[in-house]
Amino acid sequence: MSGRHSRVFGGAASAAMAPSQKAKASRLKSLPQVQVHVGYAVPRAGLPSATSFRRWAEAALRGAKRRKPVELAIRIVDLDEGRALNRAYRSKDYATNVLSFPAELPPGVALPLIGDLAICAPVVLREAVEQAKLPRDHWAHLTIHGVLHLLGYDHLEDGEANVMEALETRILADLGIANPYT
Repeated sequence: MSGRHSRVFGGAASAAMAPSQKAKASRLKSLPQVQVHVGYAVPRAGLPSATSFRRWAEAALRGAKRRKPVELAIRIVDLDEGRALNRAYRSKDYATNVLSFPAELPPGVALPLIGDLAICAPVVLREAVEQAKLPRDHWAHLTIHGVLHLLGYDHLEDGEANVMEALETRILADLGIANPYT
């Protein structure tokens, strides 16, 4: 969280806020320092802004009750790069919507880095059309999904999938986004 938010929500200005604004300010203050680096390997026209990706990542961290400082990178890729990454790291020869690469830090190295996400823009946009979802909502869902993977959540087994999907659904609802699994 940048210092600009603490100045906006702190001090005398907070006394003049409505109760709902104070609650929101308190939630924003309680989030630890979060650094989200967003890179675009595709033209940005029609894609969410870096600010949106940061907001969605922060929502995932809040929803997962992450209380430590966090740093992560999100790279928006094309079909070729998405396919190459999926082939190299998962032995699957196609582009997928989101790939998560949790940080593997050496013992004794204490950094806030949790990992990297690669989100394939053409796949996200195609899936949004196929699933009759608003593209922005699908981008939000996949960003949150990827961040939860970086935090250790998974969906390989039914029990894990139920936990992860319920958390995603709650986080998305807090953002005003419908359940993506219904």
